Amino acid sequence: MSQYSVTVNGTQVYTVEGNTINGQEILADVLRLDNRFYHILTNGKGYSIEVAAIDRTAKTMTIKVNGHAYEIAVKDKFDALMEQMGFGKDALSKAADLKAPMPGLVIDVRVQPGDTVKKGDPVIVLEAMKMENVLKSPGDGKVKSVAATKGMSVEKGFILISFE
Repeated sequence: MSQYSVTVNGTQVYTVEGNTINGQEILADVLRLDNRFYHILTNGKGYSIEVAAIDRTAKTMTIKVNGHAYEIAVKDKFDALMEQMGFGKDALSKAADLKAPMPGLVIDVRVQPGDTVKKGDPVIVLEAMKMENVLKSPGDGKVKSVAATKGMSVEKGFILISFE
C-alpha cells in the first residue's frame, strides 16, 4: 500500500497510508454525490466536501469542507526521493548559470547584479552570424554577477550571468 505525505494549507503535514492518518486508523463512510461533491461520515460527524480545483501535474487541489477552503498538496515516495536527491520543485525552477550558446558579440545586457528574474525574462542580446538572439533566464532567481558587457566578444560556453 502506498504512503503519501499530505500538506494542508502549507503548514499541517499528515502521513496517509490506506485508511490511516499519522498511524491512526480512520473509519469513514464516503458517499460520492457526483464528480466534485462528496459526503463523509466519521466519528458521528458529517462533512460536505467539494473538490473546487485540481492540478494533477503539481499534485495539488483546493477542497471545501463544510464551506471552508483548504489547499492540499500530496507527495508520494517518488516525490520525496526526488527532493532528497536535490530535484525538488524549487530546485527545478531556480536559474542556473547562463552560458553563451554560440560565439558572438554582446549587443545589450538587460540585467545587473541583484535583479530578480523569472524564467523566460530577456537578460542578454547576443549577435551571432548577423542575427540578434535574445537570451532568456533559464529559471527564477536573483542575478549574482554579470560577466558580459556591451560590445564584448564571447565564445561558446562563456558564463554570461551567474544566479544565486
